[in-house]
Amino acid sequence: MTTAPASLRDDAHAIGFVGVAHGTSHFFQLALPPLFPLVRTEFGTTYAELGVVMAVYFAVSGIMQTAAGFFVDRLGARNVLVFGLAAASAGTMLYAAAPSYAFLIVAAGIAGLGNSVFHPADLALLNAKVSPARLGHAFSVHGIGGNIGWAAAPMFGVAVAAVAGWRGALVAAGLVGLAFTAVFASQRALATRAAHAQHVAAPRSLAADMRLLASPAIVAGFLFFLLYAMALIGYQTFSTTAMVKIYDVPLVAATTALTAFLLGGAFGILAGGFIAARTARHGAVAAVGLAASAGLSVLLAAGAVPAALLAGVAGAAGFALGMIGPSRDILIRGIAPVESRGKVYGFVYSGLDLGGLVAPLVFGLAIDRGAPTMVFAGATLLMLLAVPTALQVSRRPGAAAPV
Repeated sequence: MTTAPASLRDDAHAIGFVGVAHGTSHFFQLALPPLFPLVRTEFGTTYAELGVVMAVYFAVSGIMQTAAGFFVDRLGARNVLVFGLAAASAGTMLYAAAPSYAFLIVAAGIAGLGNSVFHPADLALLNAKVSPARLGHAFSVHGIGGNIGWAAAPMFGVAVAAVAGWRGALVAAGLVGLAFTAVFASQRALATRAAHAQHVAAPRSLAADMRLLASPAIVAGFLFFLLYAMALIGYQTFSTTAMVKIYDVPLVAATTALTAFLLGGAFGILAGGFIAARTARHGAVAAVGLAASAGLSVLLAAGAVPAALLAGVAGAAGFALGMIGPSRDILIRGIAPVESRGKVYGFVYSGLDLGGLVAPLVFGLAIDRGAPTMVFAGATLLMLLAVPTALQVSRRPGAAAPV
């Protein structure tokens, strides 16, 4: 009589904490970009140069993410996650102390190191701690937490900056992260259970691990995340600047549209969790969501959206893109051996960070050269290119297996 409720409480505990941790990581990813106009004014940089800062952030995160996955498999997801939260918080606060543009790059490297642990640690912890029947909803909550973090960052940053300046906004963001780091570090039950579950299987050799990561299914998953991330991060980083230039709207209106995109993504992920629980055609779900978001982005690129409807169209595009999240995670779970989930998640999701490295440089350069429409047109092209990679992963044996 008590087993099922206890299991539900344990699952909810893990899902809740991992969801908040993921939200915190996404909050840090967008702590700086909405403040670019203020930072640019103080340091006299170009938008392409500010794009370099974010490129460094995602380069460090991407390079270190596979290594973080190995640490997750060896040390336990919770321990690695606490380190990541602390490093990301510290890097964000160092932005605020920057005396020059060059120091922003150093701070971005530290924050990027912290960001590298979240996907392998979060997803390995969910797989180790949560009952298989609830994993679809766990992935949904995980994704929603991330989108809420993204949505909160522009509102938080702009609001605090209006009172305390951009440096004060970044200090406040870092303090929020440190507070949650302390709370998460106290969760001993998560550490014990995750570490035990991850060490049941015998360790694999390094050569076997390398062969696994080079397998066609996992490489296809990496390419999917690379293209998906270039579209998403380019949109997140420069859509506010692009909307101001294309539609001649105030920064507040453009920021509201970005917030709508991110909140729409959160609702899309919620809906996607129910969709994923009722279908094995996860590749098709991903393809439909990508195509729908691409279609709406074309309208934004063409300047065809009335200013009053910018937030609505952006929100719908975010919903379509968010809808694919749970199905995407189930696809990757289906190609990841149980004893190697940390490293597989680390490698595949490093495509997100490689996309984050390239996208700010490309889209920032486009804006500097007077082509803000390329933010939305480029995102459209990248989403369409991601469709066949998602379908290819879904054809691999086990990729569409139900959770």
